Amino acid sequence: MVSAAEQLAANLNFSALAKAEELKKRIWFTLGALLVYRLGTYIPLPGIDPSQWEQIFRTQAGGILGMFNMFAGGGIHRMAIFALNIMPYISASIIIQLLTTVSPTLENLKKEGEQGRKVINQYTRYLTVVLSVFQAYGISVGLEGAGSVVSDPGWMFRISTVITLTGGTMFLMWLGEQITARGIGNGISLIILAGIVAELPSAIAGMLELGRQGAMSTGLILVIIVMSIAVIAFIVFMERAQRRLLIQYPKRQVGNRMFEGQTSHLPLKLNTSGVIPPIFASSLLLLPTTVANLNAGQGPEWLSIITTQLGHGRPLFLLFYISMIVFFAFFYTAIVFNPTETADNLKKHGGFIPGIRPGERTAEYIDHVLSRITVVGAAYLAIVCLIPEILISYASVPFYFGGTSLLIVVSVTMDTVAQIQGYLLAHQYEGLIKKSKLRGRRR
Repeated sequence: MVSAAEQLAANLNFSALAKAEELKKRIWFTLGALLVYRLGTYIPLPGIDPSQWEQIFRTQAGGILGMFNMFAGGGIHRMAIFALNIMPYISASIIIQLLTTVSPTLENLKKEGEQGRKVINQYTRYLTVVLSVFQAYGISVGLEGAGSVVSDPGWMFRISTVITLTGGTMFLMWLGEQITARGIGNGISLIILAGIVAELPSAIAGMLELGRQGAMSTGLILVIIVMSIAVIAFIVFMERAQRRLLIQYPKRQVGNRMFEGQTSHLPLKLNTSGVIPPIFASSLLLLPTTVANLNAGQGPEWLSIITTQLGHGRPLFLLFYISMIVFFAFFYTAIVFNPTETADNLKKHGGFIPGIRPGERTAEYIDHVLSRITVVGAAYLAIVCLIPEILISYASVPFYFGGTSLLIVVSVTMDTVAQIQGYLLAHQYEGLIKKSKLRGRRR
């Protein structure tokens, strides 16, 4: 028998969207904010020669710098004011979340609820400023040492670059928070998504141009297209996959009435961490190598060796990349899902898992099941991100067809669509309630 919620979900259409004024405002606000972000990626840094930088970028676009450019929505290629994008904020979030597991002070703040989260968010903002200043200064020094890119090198250029790039990152951080609060979806994820999607047409055109010139065979282009479609289908399937734990509620008596026992399910997503592990792993790999790539050939020899080994397809890069994806898959799952808290809530409401004693035993069982499915989820993330990375290395495929970019695009799109459906569902429920009240008054 189809439930009322399922019936409403099936009836969601564009006419419902046209009537949902609040949802339309949120969508227009989100689109406007993303447009502002895209405009900022075309405003170049003051004091640099774009043509000279274009030549240098092309020689290093096949390494980490090209991957950074993907996350920056082309901001690195154009050396724009949003060149750092939102990556310092993501790096700061990683560090703060790691510290909450070892610092009693931060752990207590996390348990304080909304007020504690505000304090932690403020710490994250402060650390974002520090990381942005560090990376911006490294970029300014790297640009000065990259030849004739900078027209007037010196401390004035370095200070102006640090202020501009740091200000750009802080503005994007604020913009992402505004999208989350007043728009649709997660603002930070949507900013990264917008950067990737905006560069897709040029990446496709570049790939077809390589095919026309004979640098890339027609068979390889077809393989890339088929692989991209297969990866997207695989991502959609795995992101929707979940393990459902049967929950039973005993019979209960309210007054003189006896209510039958009910059954429900506790859904555990196969990939609870979502798109966070690849983004975190990419962010941490970009942090130490960005400056090294810009300052190539001028640093110590050991730094050049490490930078070379961290190139795409290299064993060291793949080892670090996969290790960090697996680590963050388990780490972030442990942050967002607390088995002990879930077990306590079930016990308070009289729910139990058949054959499992309520309380501590239930928490252990949920943790055991969650750990097992997280192994599968982490393996799925590793496969999706690893195979395209190898293809990128050996077939010179654009970064935008890599597993990380496809995973971000598909996952963020699915989450955003789910939020839109939730708003439409709530709007239709409100409409049904209003109609029933009007009928009651007429009677």
